[in-house]
Amino acid sequence: VQLQASGGGLVQAGGSLRLSCSASGMNFRLYAMAWYRQGPGKQRELVASISSDGITVYVDSVKGRFTISRDNVKRTVYLQMNSLKPEDTAVYHCNTDAWGRAYWGQGTQVTVSS
Repeated sequence: VQLQASGGGLVQAGGSLRLSCSASGMNFRLYAMAWYRQGPGKQRELVASISSDGITVYVDSVKGRFTISRDNVKRTVYLQMNSLKPEDTAVYHCNTDAWGRAYWGQGTQVTVSS
């Protein structure tokens, strides 16, 4: 399984970014996908997840601002991030659990300036 994340960058507070994570080596449509983040000096936290049938879950701090979605044809999961805040600054990783273990993308840096 390989997960390739992209789309991070530097943005001003209130701005938007869209992260993408393409997957290979797995039957993508069968597995839940998730985005985690780890900010400076913070523990890694689950930001959002989407099940194989499209059910989504969000951490409270991003509800109403972030949207996770998936395209099973493109084997890609997205994280649309709107109304970004400085506290959203972190390295964002995509994740899936398959065959009894967790797989992680390489991470993409999101920096939100105030």
